[in-house]
Amino acid sequence: MSRPTPDRRPLSGEGPVILRAPSDPRWLPLALERFDEVLVDHAHCEKKAAANALSMIQVYPDLPGLPAQMARLAREESAHLARVLELMAARGLTLNRDAGDPYAQGLQKAVRTSHEGRKVDRLLVAAVIEARSCERLSLLAEGLEEDSLRRFYAELAQSEDGHQSLFYRLAVTAAGGDETPVRARLEELLVLEAEVLQRIGVRAAIH
Repeated sequence: MSRPTPDRRPLSGEGPVILRAPSDPRWLPLALERFDEVLVDHAHCEKKAAANALSMIQVYPDLPGLPAQMARLAREESAHLARVLELMAARGLTLNRDAGDPYAQGLQKAVRTSHEGRKVDRLLVAAVIEARSCERLSLLAEGLEEDSLRRFYAELAQSEDGHQSLFYRLAVTAAGGDETPVRARLEELLVLEAEVLQRIGVRAAIH
């Protein structure tokens, strides 16, 4: 049976973060061919997403709504991590040492240093990462052959779409409710994100 050809739906689902460029068409064939590597990388991504949510509570405990929402997010990401680890175990894979993510590192270099600028940027960078994750997981859901894996990745893609919306809303809250400067800054980060993706090239990884 041939795989369905991935369609080109909105690049990051239905949320406010619309990516400027689709993934390179070579990414999905590579990800399917080297899916074990992608799965291990995915585990690291879920681990770091949970840790980032908890870090947000530590650094910005006074931002309205953030602590409770980040606590729920950390729990959800940890549950995703547990499921990915189960898939890895079933395939005889183990979690190696995290070598770092040049994609996330490239975005984080753009975070402003002022207190308020850093707060907004950290939330927006998280939103952009979730949007790209949504796109990549959607592609896997369309390209994988096993029905159970297709359903799993479709479910995760939907979750990531919700996460990018959550981080964007929190960024607007952090800016005092004024969406105009947040949207302008997001546009700058989206241009940078496309440049970072092109610079690091096609990898057997989620980003």
